[in-house]
This record gives sequence, structure tokens and C-alpha cells, in this order.
Amino acid sequence: MRVLVTGGAGFIGSQIVTALAARGHEPVVLDSLHPQAHSVQSLPPDTDADADQIRADVRDRPAVARALRGVGAVCHQAAMVGLGTGFGDAPEYVGCNDLGTAVLLAAMAEAGVRDLLLAGSMVVYGEGRYNCPRHGTVRPGPRDRADLDAGRFECACPQCGRPLEPGLVVEEAPADPRNVYAATKLAQEHLAAAWARATGGRAVSLRYHNVYGPGMPRDTPYAGVASLFRSALARGEAPRVFEDGGQRRDFVHVRDVAAANAAVLEALPLRPAGAFTAYNTGSGVPHTIGEMAHRLSEAYGGQEPVVTGEYRLGDVRHITASSQRLMTELGWQPRVAFEEGMAEFARASQRGEAAMAAAPPEG
Repeated sequence: MRVLVTGGAGFIGSQIVTALAARGHEPVVLDSLHPQAHSVQSLPPDTDADADQIRADVRDRPAVARALRGVGAVCHQAAMVGLGTGFGDAPEYVGCNDLGTAVLLAAMAEAGVRDLLLAGSMVVYGEGRYNCPRHGTVRPGPRDRADLDAGRFECACPQCGRPLEPGLVVEEAPADPRNVYAATKLAQEHLAAAWARATGGRAVSLRYHNVYGPGMPRDTPYAGVASLFRSALARGEAPRVFEDGGQRRDFVHVRDVAAANAAVLEALPLRPAGAFTAYNTGSGVPHTIGEMAHRLSEAYGGQEPVVTGEYRLGDVRHITASSQRLMTELGWQPRVAFEEGMAEFARASQRGEAAMAAAPPEG
């Protein structure tokens, strides 16, 4: 199958291209190679050499139309990622993520391409699942600045104020985006669902958890926390862990995410017309950010992490989700264990200096 991978030169996209080619598919890469996300203006060596390569922004309508010729499915990874540096980034996030997706979907409708895999994100859930010993499952509101300033980082029951126990989010949980990036990722899903209904297409969103692995960009405030820690170690500095380091996340290796994309793309033609489905995509094993920092520092042989007590408004305390639906329905299984993956990541090279992960490097 000929598959268009938008953002196919990026961290996740390039791994998907490699996985698709290895399974006998014909990937087509559409990527703007934005200079602030790619240190060299050519496809990086981890992008499969056999893939067709088109340098263009996903918002470039004529280029997208050309890229869709002969394509059977689209794997949409192009996006501006991470929390960014402030609300001033909002117009660029919306332009890259939502306008870019709208342009792509309109072109797919015109070209008659009916299968879409979207790079979603667990950030659409906001805070994760919490249980109160008295009130059962509850949904805490945004954390208060005064509590954060005082070092009270855990969420409390909104009804009785008792400490909450974090649990696993399932796909049926209501969306609750708490920053601009999260809002744009949810909007992408709504656009994909509307496109599927209007065209009889089939759309799946893989809600990625914290993806890490070789080829993550270096020294950018738009990257994930694993990349920030690895960049600090490469500079000879200690990773700076915000809050108390107890934030729970699910760190999933990029090759496992690429394999999930390949499995979904192959199953898309079997799905009913007009359907939109979301799947959580994680390792299934939660770890704290502090634990990840220590494991990475130890494997790198660098300085011990420093727990700073700092925080960012818009960050959530705990978010880990069940990926059982994806495992059960498609037979996908994460293969790279946390310890193995962190040891590899500590030794692997990163992409060169990147001030900004602007669209469309990856989702």
C-alpha cells in the first residue's frame, strides 16, 4: 500500500516510514524540514531511503494534493508539539495543527482517499483518572497556583479534599484539554471524525503517551521531558526535575509507536465507513518523571537529577492510560522495556540543535 506520512522526516514520523517500508508498504514523506526543527535541510539518515520525499508544509494545498496521488492511506504526524513557551504560541499551534489538518482532510476528500491515521495525544484527557476513598472516581479541577507555590502538587478530591489515588484512563473518559497544545490535539480529532462522517472515510487516532527514543530533538522547549533531560546530560548538566518528581507518566518507545501505526494502517480498510476510533498508545507500565530522570542519568553516566520544586501551569500531575483496547483489538504489544529503552536512549544520538518543533516535524 502507498501511504502518505506527513511529518515523515520527524522523530516519530521517520520511524513510521521505516516500519512501513519493512512491511512491504510504499511510504511517501511530506515534510517542511523546518530549519528550527531540522538542523540540516535534507531528510535525516533515519528516514528510509526508499521513500518518496516531498518537501512542503502540510498547509500547502497544491503540494498536499500532489502528495496524495496514488495514495491509499494517510498517516498524519505533522504537528507542532509540546507545551511551548507561553500562550503567545497559540496562533502558531492552531495554524500548524488544526489548519494543517483541515487542509489535509479537504485534499483527501477531493482525492477520494478514505483511510486516515492521526497522531493523537493523551493530553486530551487533562488530568488522569483519580479515585477518592469516599467518593469513588472523581475529576479534580486545575491545580491552584497557591498550592503549587506551597509545594502541594497532588490533586485533592473536589468534594472532600482528601488525597486521591491515580489510576488508568480509558478511551471513554471525557476530554478535558488544559493547555493550547491539548486543545489543538482534541480539535484534530473532531476534524477527523467530521471528515469520516462526511466522506464515509475511516479514521483512527492513536493517543500517544510520552514517546521517547533515538533521534529525539535536542535543546528545544517544545520537546518531551525525556528529550529535555537527555539534552541536559549531553551539555554536562544535571536534569532539572519539576515539582517533586512524583508525576506519573507512561514512557513508550518510538519503535513500539511506529509498530502500532503500521498495525492500524493495515487494519483500516476493514473498519466500517464513517467510523472514528481512538486508541491509547502506551507501554502499559507507569513510571514517575523522577524515576525516569534517575534511570537516564545512571545509564548516561551523568550528573544526578536535581528536584527543583518548580512547576508549569498547564502541566497535569498524573496521566497514565490503559492501552488494552489497542492490544486486544489489533494484537499490538509494546516490546521495548523501560530499562532497556532508557539505556539505549542514553547512548543514542539526538537531532541537532532545534529551537522550535514547528510544523510539520512530528506529532
